[in-house]
Amino acid sequence: MIGEVREYTLTCANNQVYTVPLAKEIAPGLLVYRLPDEMHPDNPHRWRIGHEASGLSVADAMTREEAVKTAETLGALADWTQDADTLRATVDPYELFSRVRGRWLAEPASAAHRKADDVSRNGTYTDADIEEAAREAKTDGLNAYEILLAMSHTVPWMGLDTEEFNEAHDRIVRLADAA
Repeated sequence: MIGEVREYTLTCANNQVYTVPLAKEIAPGLLVYRLPDEMHPDNPHRWRIGHEASGLSVADAMTREEAVKTAETLGALADWTQDADTLRATVDPYELFSRVRGRWLAEPASAAHRKADDVSRNGTYTDADIEEAAREAKTDGLNAYEILLAMSHTVPWMGLDTEEFNEAHDRIVRLADAA
């Protein structure tokens, strides 16, 4: 049911099984969920759009907002309740994804977007992360704009939804006494 949040079991190509506790159905047949921390820890795109019937991945997104917007758009362009083989035979992926061009998406588990480090925490932060970022900004003499630029390209900040990003930025600027 649309909007329903439920547990979802995901089986990968290598037959590894993950349980996702909070998968949300955005459109019939399309789910959005956060990748488990142990799954592709070098992938900063932590939000996945998945095809419910097959368990296959459709796209990875940097933020939950982008995953939801994309799933809503894609949901209106195809009948995702069909099996994967039927979708492959009837849907042109280039045409489909041209409709969501410009969104911060990646091919699922794409090596092109991998980082050398564990970035599984992208999009989540702690008070300690805020304090450390503020210390670094103050030491480097960054102003509010420079902090904004630095945050937009680094983990965990780049994976935050807009409101959370703005709140984290404001806290860092205040703690760093940046203008």
